[in-house]
Amino acid sequence: MALLQINFLSESLMRTVTINAVIPFDKIRMPWEEAPAVKTPFKTLYLLHGIFGNYTDWVSGTNIQRWAEEKNLAVIMPSGENHFYMDCEANGERYSRFIGEELPRKMCELFPLSTAREDTFIGGLSMGGFGAITNGLRYKERFGRIIGLSSALIFDDICNPDSGDLGRSVFGPRFYETLLGPAEDFRGGPADYNSLLDKAAEGDGKKPVFYLCCGVDDSLLGVNREFAERVKEKGFACTYEEGPGAHEWDFWNRYIKKVLDWLPLVEDKEGINSGNIGDR
Repeated sequence: MALLQINFLSESLMRTVTINAVIPFDKIRMPWEEAPAVKTPFKTLYLLHGIFGNYTDWVSGTNIQRWAEEKNLAVIMPSGENHFYMDCEANGERYSRFIGEELPRKMCELFPLSTAREDTFIGGLSMGGFGAITNGLRYKERFGRIIGLSSALIFDDICNPDSGDLGRSVFGPRFYETLLGPAEDFRGGPADYNSLLDKAAEGDGKKPVFYLCCGVDDSLLGVNREFAERVKEKGFACTYEEGPGAHEWDFWNRYIKKVLDWLPLVEDKEGINSGNIGDR
């Protein structure tokens, strides 16, 4: 079972952090199966959890490990500490830099991961979808594909103290001002995914490819629909899907499987491991 827990000192967060990693290196090939002539580096998905969660969420809430191993996909799962994966200058914790720069660099040093943009993906659910979209756009030269499941696209609510959205009602205006700076600077800032999308559309270089989805009973359905349309209008390739479900793990488990089927991966049908022995 290639599920690893890793602790290392982060220069971006200035403390020891813990992540989970699925690294599909442990398949045993039967005598009649030929080993690949050349072992290629693993394609990688950086997968972000939602509010109140941590690095264990995706493994405990979905079948991501089994499906990733079947497709030879490495999955790196860090913690976001309710910080929306943003840099916070007030306390020096730089989650955006950690996700977009430090974590991919260190994981490539530690494991045989591809450094190619077309092999490197970022995704997440709810708050993690917010983090995947903002950091995927901010670091578009690193991430070739961006995945958002039921993304917490609450930026307009953050800017409106009277909106009563979940994030604001739980944390309050001062939390966002500490995280993002003065309220008057929110628009056009690092958390403004619409502004980041505009800049990415106007800039040079390749555009990330999007997969976005949301449950039809989710209160975030409207903002996810609107953002998907905006992504398409700006000229980005975007797959958007809706399906039965609310803001819940049953939905995310079904749709992370759809995500893996959508990614440009090749399933490895040879070999066995402790989690998938096939029908032999």
